[in-house]
Amino acid sequence: MTTIANPTTTTASPPAPKRGFKLTPAALIWPAMLYLILTTQVPFFMTVYYSFFNYNLVIPDNRPFIGFGNYATLLTNPQNLQVVLNTVVLAGGTLILTLFIGGAMAMLLNRNFPGRGLLRTLMISSFLVMPIVTAVVWKNMLLNPVFGFFSWVVASLGGQPVDWLAQFPMASVIAMITWEWTPFAMLILLTGLQSLPDDQLEAARLDGASPLQEFQHIVMPHWTQAIQVVVLMETIALLQVYGEIYGSTSGGPGLATTNLPYFIYQKAFAEYNIGLASAAGVITVILTNILAVYLLRMISRTTASNRGG
Repeated sequence: MTTIANPTTTTASPPAPKRGFKLTPAALIWPAMLYLILTTQVPFFMTVYYSFFNYNLVIPDNRPFIGFGNYATLLTNPQNLQVVLNTVVLAGGTLILTLFIGGAMAMLLNRNFPGRGLLRTLMISSFLVMPIVTAVVWKNMLLNPVFGFFSWVVASLGGQPVDWLAQFPMASVIAMITWEWTPFAMLILLTGLQSLPDDQLEAARLDGASPLQEFQHIVMPHWTQAIQVVVLMETIALLQVYGEIYGSTSGGPGLATTNLPYFIYQKAFAEYNIGLASAAGVITVILTNILAVYLLRMISRTTASNRGG
């Protein structure tokens, strides 16, 4: 009689997990962050570095450290203060006009009427025109004192033709840039209007609210975020206006339309004064941040007061 032995059953242990390099979401973001740092922050810090030196490309080997000397020159020279004032007036005037005109156009396009899509497409076409092309068109076709459209209108009404760029240089440049940037404000504000629920407006009308009360207490608070986007984006862009001035007035007559970007161009590429141009660039960045923060806070306070009222 044979006896069959039961074989001992052994359980195989699972293989040890292989340890490898595991990418985290933060690690995937770092290449883009490094690219942004190299392309934005490094040039800015180099600009800050050069602003502390008397650096002129005519004598590149002689680069003495002067501390805040370039900033003192910019902030104490009356002509340079005029440039800063021109920059604020140009940006502020254009921003106010684009907000009012863009808001009115947005409210118009928010209504249903035949051809609304075509009209909206035509109205945003000016925003797609290059700045230098805008300057050439306005200078030669609209503002020219001899054969410009506006001079023809004035002459047709019995008046004398006006040399707009010579007699009203800042107003002419503001009108030019307003024509260019109004479609941007219109699109953002129109998007804000289209996201407003219709039942809120209907409820206000049933309660007897007037059109002014409806606009003040419903439309404006709803427009807050859209207005903040317009203010922030346009402030940054309008403080960097260069092509329109270069192609129309070249900063003149005198310093009448010279803003900080055109001043930086003159100092860096005409006078080769890299130190002074760098200091002006740093001041432009600081001024942009101050104006953007101030305007956003002012809008928030105005909206809060409207809601409270």
